[in-house]
Amino acid sequence: MPSFPQHRIVSLVPSQTELLFYLGLTDEVVGLTKFCIHPADKVVGKAVVGGTKNVRISQVASLNPTLILANYEENTEADVNALRAIAPVHITDVKTLPDALVMIREVGGLVNRQAEADVLARQIGASFAALRPVTGSHCLSVAYLIWRNPYMAAASNTFIDAMLTEAGFRNAFANQTRYPVVTETDLKAAAPDLIFLSSEPYPFQEKHLKELQTCCLSAQVRLVDGELFSWYGSRLLYSALYFAQLRNELTG
Repeated sequence: MPSFPQHRIVSLVPSQTELLFYLGLTDEVVGLTKFCIHPADKVVGKAVVGGTKNVRISQVASLNPTLILANYEENTEADVNALRAIAPVHITDVKTLPDALVMIREVGGLVNRQAEADVLARQIGASFAALRPVTGSHCLSVAYLIWRNPYMAAASNTFIDAMLTEAGFRNAFANQTRYPVVTETDLKAAAPDLIFLSSEPYPFQEKHLKELQTCCLSAQVRLVDGELFSWYGSRLLYSALYFAQLRNELTG
């Protein structure tokens, strides 16, 4: 096998941190954010360089990285510009499933794990291809909420929106972009069939179901796994099965 110099990687993107460990880069990952929580047994002991929006630049520099992974949505432009003076910064922009598969292959190539990344991308692609398509009246509309006080929804031009489509749902706020603040009046006007309360970034719990159910009496309100809707690395291996099970529970 060819010999490659060992990378020293700082990852500022939780889903890509998990991807790096999946690809076998346990020793190569030297820094990550406080939101990089998977896999739990691998992130323990790694240097935490702040949050995704407030990276401690001097600490990153002290780790002498050879590669920094960032993302347009997760990280700030100011942090990325400062980090460029330390090491090469690879910035990803993932809004669709094809984007995610390209990203996985790109990162694999950067860290000398091209073959492993290609296998992973093909496995993820095949799992989504096997999802039964949903059309017409069976395509339920969903208001996907990511925050509370104020309520914020995932609208169009987001990875979550793409995942809703892949899962066979229709975004009730597809006429808006990114993550708009929505009021109870907006929710009533959208009249979604379903309201999904994401487990992240706001930690919605059972106690929040009633307040949304009171707001939209005709909607079915569900807690959903936010990581399987929004993490675009190796965790996508489990998303298609989760979506299929969720859809079956909701539609029979």
